[in-house]
Amino acid sequence: MKNYKNCPVCGNTSFNNFLKCKDNTGSNETFQMDQCNACEFVFTNPIPLESEIGKYYESDEYISHSNTSKGLTNTLYQTVRNYTLKQKIALIKSLGSGKNILDIGSGTGEFLNSCKQAGFNVSGIEPSPAARKLAEDNFSLQLKEEVELDKLAGESQDFISMWHVLEHVYHLNDRIEQIKRLLKPDGKVIIAVPNRNSYDANYYKENWAAYDLPRHLYHFRPIDIEKVFSKHGFKLDKILPMKFDSFYVSMLSEKYKNGTVNYFQAFKTGLKSNRKAGDKPKYSSQIYILSKN
Repeated sequence: MKNYKNCPVCGNTSFNNFLKCKDNTGSNETFQMDQCNACEFVFTNPIPLESEIGKYYESDEYISHSNTSKGLTNTLYQTVRNYTLKQKIALIKSLGSGKNILDIGSGTGEFLNSCKQAGFNVSGIEPSPAARKLAEDNFSLQLKEEVELDKLAGESQDFISMWHVLEHVYHLNDRIEQIKRLLKPDGKVIIAVPNRNSYDANYYKENWAAYDLPRHLYHFRPIDIEKVFSKHGFKLDKILPMKFDSFYVSMLSEKYKNGTVNYFQAFKTGLKSNRKAGDKPKYSSQIYILSKN
């Protein structure tokens, strides 16, 4: 295991224990989260070694790598994803007229395939060999490994997207520097991550599925995104909600909490989470649009 000695956001060396969560996706191991005493950022600590963390993704339950539709929860996820892909394309088009998009953490390639069909010049990075193969078999996408990021031309991308990926990145600050190098001066970064300040996070606590230890290494609030990107020369332009996520996360959380999914309670909690968020950045998951200063 690797222990963080410094807070990934502010560099402080003083932490307190925040919460312990069980890995409900495969290993059944229990992992710890710490909270920085200076900036209150929460991160998994310790984490599996970089050479070992891949095994925690090797499960049919991990949908972004397996693309499974097994079970009602995953079937609902697949249905909603087809709708939200159209929303994502509309969002990208609203941010500028550029055509080059790099998607980091492309999974099985559904988003990049939609971008390609919409006329974008697409590039994708995906560390999982199994997910890369599915992207190639299903969409003829040639996704690259993470090591290929350093070989891409500087200031070549109009858009760089990471859909529920930043929380997985082993070297957070190095990754943001890579993004900075690759983004055009007027380009946009699109980051989607869970929000630990949401109602459903506070309701489910250690059973909140979006903690997803140990795969999620960081547990962001809006202020954390703004702080960590600003120190690398980015500014936060806007925050957008991902309203469907509260329902999907609540379904998984109900299963983790009770051993079975209470769909009525999950819907009720997801709806309440969205209502309590209102016009504040407190949705279960949120999209952050950033640009260079």
